[in-house]
Amino acid sequence: MIRTPLRPLARILEARARGENPDSIERENLRLRHEQMRDQARLRAEGRLLVLAGMFIAAFATVGVRMGSLAIAEPAEPRATAATVPAITAQRADIVDRNGNILATNMATHSLYAQPRIMIDPDRAAQGLAAIFPDLDADELHRKFTGDRTFLWIKRRISPEQMQQVHEIGDPGLLFGPREMRLYPNGALAAHVLGGASFGREGVRAAEVVGVAGVERTFDARLRDPAAGGAPLRLSLDLSVQSTVEQVLYGGMRLLNAKGAAAILMDVQTGEVVSLASLPDFDPNDRPAPVPGRDAGDSPLFNRAVQGVYELGSTFKALTVAQALEDGLVTPDTMIDTRGPLTWGKHKIRDFHDYGPRLSVTDVMVKSSNIGTARIAMEIGAERQRAFLDELGLLEPTPLEMAEAAGGRPLLPPNWSEISTMTISYGHGLSTTPMHLAAAYATIANGGRLVKPTLIAGGGAPGERVLSEETAAQVRSMLHAVVERGTASFARIEGYAVGGKTGTADKPNPQGGYYEDKVIATFAGLFPAEAPRYVIVVTLDEPEDRTGPEPRRTAGWTAVPVAAEIIRRTAPLLGIAPAIEPAPGFGVTLAAN
Repeated sequence: MIRTPLRPLARILEARARGENPDSIERENLRLRHEQMRDQARLRAEGRLLVLAGMFIAAFATVGVRMGSLAIAEPAEPRATAATVPAITAQRADIVDRNGNILATNMATHSLYAQPRIMIDPDRAAQGLAAIFPDLDADELHRKFTGDRTFLWIKRRISPEQMQQVHEIGDPGLLFGPREMRLYPNGALAAHVLGGASFGREGVRAAEVVGVAGVERTFDARLRDPAAGGAPLRLSLDLSVQSTVEQVLYGGMRLLNAKGAAAILMDVQTGEVVSLASLPDFDPNDRPAPVPGRDAGDSPLFNRAVQGVYELGSTFKALTVAQALEDGLVTPDTMIDTRGPLTWGKHKIRDFHDYGPRLSVTDVMVKSSNIGTARIAMEIGAERQRAFLDELGLLEPTPLEMAEAAGGRPLLPPNWSEISTMTISYGHGLSTTPMHLAAAYATIANGGRLVKPTLIAGGGAPGERVLSEETAAQVRSMLHAVVERGTASFARIEGYAVGGKTGTADKPNPQGGYYEDKVIATFAGLFPAEAPRYVIVVTLDEPEDRTGPEPRRTAGWTAVPVAAEIIRRTAPLLGIAPAIEPAPGFGVTLAAN
């Protein structure tokens, strides 16, 4: 910085020449310098004040804009998350049926926990909690409250009424945490399909809900994915049809003294499962725990429709005849030797009745001749039979979207010999699930295109061709004849043409051989028979009709009436109008005395 001298020599000389005092020049320059310094300091201070004022204006403007945006936004409660479980933020999506009816949803609730160190009266709190929750023991609670623990879960979820009762205890050591619980508003309806959910990772302020069985487990990631935007999972089930099927199946199981039952209703074109029922069942809102040491097949958690692997008896005869027709080995009118018993080594194959020396292929189906079917299978051969059943998907678990479906693995003979070929032809020696059977019959019903069952609405379509349309039509005609004049006559329903096949298989004895008085009774049918839209499979475990002088266990007396009642009640719900016979034309009726 260049400073101006206070006593410039030139001006001093000039002042002395004029006789003036040179000191006045210094005083004047000093005054000017101080004024200049004061002006600079004032300018600098004013600049700082302007910057500071701008900062305050910007801050207040930001706050004002934020307050304005909050004022015009929709009100919403803030979500509290636990620091220990930061990932628990997504809400689980709903599950609905094909018509949008709620099958599973969420409900806000609370958990109850204790911090013993801040409790005032542990004894009173323990007594009060035991009175509210009868499953809790007051002495055990008191021991935990007075021990060394600093945190204690009491109940993972409680109702609003229970929460108010705990509030009335008034102890500050009893605290609540927010929860979302899975709610199944229809109770046990479609329990085996939905499966159930439980809490996964938990914190005081949050808990994740995870699927433990059924579609809840299969689609767990999809239901918890925030990217899905909370879109519901739409199943192929029809809630009204499902309710009707379960009511009829439960009534039939009770009347026929059966140990268990299963029913499947499937769209023959898409493989969409409209109804799937398994009894006994459970309430997924309070899913029971497996009982150790108990046979899994006796548990209400056991899904007989997709996990139950059974010999399904004479229902397999339709598959055997379909293959023989497709391979050109027989026609519906080909006569088959039915003289018996049919002997193979030490094994003897017999019929339920003596049907005479010869029957047509159609009558082999109608009268359900084991001997006739076995002779047809001998013409097919083991290799071709196995390949055909494999093509139908009967030798592998079904691809149904349920966690339990993978456990329904068919039981195959260790050596697929000629005798195995003969017995498998009429449903013995090969065990599959009712879901396998429903898919196979749907393939016949839709004209011969392979069907893969699905529980997702709009998620299925016919696959590759397995049978020709001509073969499928011939088998459907035989199945209709079975109902009209064969073993499934109880399936005749006024207004509806039904086709189907019965199957009665002796239950294997775990000790070896078969029980003499315990069977698996099955009916596999399709309707309307002239242009099938749906397939139905009903299976009863150890049924007995005791209305006669002797117990009757065959499927014609047990499974068929139950299936007929299901069809009678569900067909109108499925939009299938009954056929009305045309009224007789006008004319004169001649009569004679």
